[in-house]
Amino acid sequence: MSTLTFTDEKDESRYTLHDGDDLVSVLDYRDDGRTLAMTRAYTIPAFRGHGYAGEIVARAVAEVAARGNRVVSPVCWYVADWFDAHPEHADLLAQRRVG
Repeated sequence: MSTLTFTDEKDESRYTLHDGDDLVSVLDYRDDGRTLAMTRAYTIPAFRGHGYAGEIVARAVAEVAARGNRVVSPVCWYVADWFDAHPEHADLLAQRRVG
């Protein structure tokens, strides 16, 4: 990973990660003002296997934590697995309602 640029494209409801000039990964979300539902993490096929998906999720979670005004709903399986692997961020997870 050389020069990574992380951007929140609010109008498109997605985070992007560029390596230099190349778009390498995208994280789509839905924001209802309380919960940020991370719906799809996607790495461009030519750039897979370099840790970009994990990097974009980590940066998005760090941004949510820094803002302090949202919780995360990990709709995407990759994001859910990322939270399972990083339990130190469990406090950012939206609580599921039972019943």
